[in-house]
Amino acid sequence: MADDPTRKKRSGGRAGNSTRRGHEAIAQMPWRIPVNTDRPTEPLEPEGVAAIHDGAMRILEEIGIEFLNTEALDLFRAAGCRVDGTNVRMGRDWVMEMLRHAPAQFTITPRNPDRILPIGGKHILFGNVSSPPNYYDLELGKKVSGTRAQCADLLRLTQYFNCIHFAGGYPVEPVDIHPSVRHLDVLFDKMVLTDKVAHCYSLGVERVEDAMEMVRIAGGLSEEAFQATPRMYTNINSTSPLKHDVPMIDGCLRMIRRGQAVIVTPFTLAGAMAPVTMAGAVTLSIAEALSAIALFQYVRPGCPCVIGTFTSNVDMKSGAPAFGTPEYMRATQMTGQMARFYGLPLRASGVCAANVPDGQAMWETSNSLWSAVQSGTNMVYHAAGWLEGGLIACPEKFIMDCELVQMIQRYMEPAVVAVTPDDIALDAIREVGPSGHYFGIQHTQDRYTQAFYQPIVSDWRNFEAWEVAGGVWTSERAHRVFKEIIASFEPPPMDVAVREALETFVARRKAEGGAPTDF
Repeated sequence: MADDPTRKKRSGGRAGNSTRRGHEAIAQMPWRIPVNTDRPTEPLEPEGVAAIHDGAMRILEEIGIEFLNTEALDLFRAAGCRVDGTNVRMGRDWVMEMLRHAPAQFTITPRNPDRILPIGGKHILFGNVSSPPNYYDLELGKKVSGTRAQCADLLRLTQYFNCIHFAGGYPVEPVDIHPSVRHLDVLFDKMVLTDKVAHCYSLGVERVEDAMEMVRIAGGLSEEAFQATPRMYTNINSTSPLKHDVPMIDGCLRMIRRGQAVIVTPFTLAGAMAPVTMAGAVTLSIAEALSAIALFQYVRPGCPCVIGTFTSNVDMKSGAPAFGTPEYMRATQMTGQMARFYGLPLRASGVCAANVPDGQAMWETSNSLWSAVQSGTNMVYHAAGWLEGGLIACPEKFIMDCELVQMIQRYMEPAVVAVTPDDIALDAIREVGPSGHYFGIQHTQDRYTQAFYQPIVSDWRNFEAWEVAGGVWTSERAHRVFKEIIASFEPPPMDVAVREALETFVARRKAEGGAPTDF
């Protein structure tokens, strides 16, 4: 495999410690599963929750959802739903009966069992940017089409950062690989460069089946062990308004029949693909998601499902999607209330509309990420590296976002709000009194190294000290960190026989033609 980017560099992606050691390029927080103990923000009164629920049920009962997948139509008929051509109407009693099968919590176990992820409850997990067709970094200084090498570097960042818990779809679409075999090369890179929970695109039979087989091989699993507990997941989007397409439903059906997890995330933009009101947009989104989740629960009761929110608004001047807006934040919070009403885990996103890693990028992403925290989200897609409404992946933005994600995780640590006698520190307060300071006392000396968050790229010096040090702006510092990480990266260990089995599988599937394409 001469073009295999996993052989070009040693890599640095072990779950690390909070201090520099050997191959570690930067100091970072250790791997952990954050627990969000804050009470969710709930903008809806109980009457509002009831109104959105009733609206979603009336959409399903009276208007219906278009399902273009013929197998899905047959399944709905068998379930007693009303099927008229591709339009499916389903009663609320049936929908709610199906939803009662869905687990409120489950786990996904990757090839490294130390990276097992609990989905649901108060856990909040963060994933990398996924699916942009374009790439931008400061060295290039322009937007370009994605390549396999760039995709692999973003996978290295995904593995390296302990605050990133799962490896989403392609961090950037490698358009230098033919679509028929692209999934084989990127999944191979993902399997060997990361040991975290992996995503599979539901874009055709071959891509789904190949992905499941490669995850099974990478884990050294029998088919029985692979199906016994979720090992991977897929995410699908409805084709708003009111439609589910053929390959995504097919992919989910294949995944749940082999015991894997699915996420259903309608992409509803208020004013374009959904009503201009946030209540209307959320109602439409809920109906689209529940229609598919109900189907999956009918086919395999108890299969792991997550409801996703991707409801935002458009710029009514240009029609362009906007993210990190006040409306986006409220829609995420509202969907969180509805997810809890239905007893489903929630997926949200860390997104922005900015075109470069600048101030706009960070305030919009900050709004997005904090709305995920406020809504009780369990999985945060695109938490690091997203630009231009999902059209650009950027390594500097990835680093800057990881700074923000680490801050959120630090904010959630119990130590931050501990109130033991030692934390109240009356003896220290008495010792210092009204005229001293706390720098040199023993209470501070015993605790200062772990007392506060330590940044990755933030510079806390005053202007003069920053200027003397070169006056380096944040995105430039992030670029340097990116280069340091890539230069020192070590891949997670993989058994030689397992890697060879993956290589053999990829070679065979390429010889067979991979996945069919339209060109």
